[in-house]
Amino acid sequence: LTLALALALTVTALAGCAGKNGSASDKTPEELAELYSSAITDNGGEMVEYNPVFTEVKEDDMSAIILENLGLLVEDMKAFAVSSSAMNVQAYGIAAVMPAEGKTEAVTSALQSYIDAQKASFEQYLADQYEVASSAKLETLEDGTVLMVMCEDQDTVFDAISAAILAD
Repeated sequence: LTLALALALTVTALAGCAGKNGSASDKTPEELAELYSSAITDNGGEMVEYNPVFTEVKEDDMSAIILENLGLLVEDMKAFAVSSSAMNVQAYGIAAVMPAEGKTEAVTSALQSYIDAQKASFEQYLADQYEVASSAKLETLEDGTVLMVMCEDQDTVFDAISAAILAD
């Protein structure tokens, strides 16, 4: 009886852990996009005011151009939220992406290429922006979200956004 109870307790504990780490997979793309958008809007700093977060591509705004600039393809993403400068006078971009099945490497590579391009762009003429681009953070979170943060105080912003995403 003791062994059966211990086994049941272990299974329950493991199920609880799996539910927490796998919570993003239980969300619809719309729920993920809203979660990402809120996390970026609430924690992304003042630049979000000037570069609003978008979660879908519309023909009548800059969203398609910004995604192209980031190297992201809609078909590679289950859900996303992006706030990025369309002007090349500032190293600024925040992207939270849940890759489509089997597309994590494609999303990560695209965002790393964007970071590298920003560093190269600012290396010779805006030293402060080169520093921002060089300090960009790109990681895959526990739930599978690929998070890129390139802005002033990126460590604080990254930690706040990732905490908001993982807390939900």
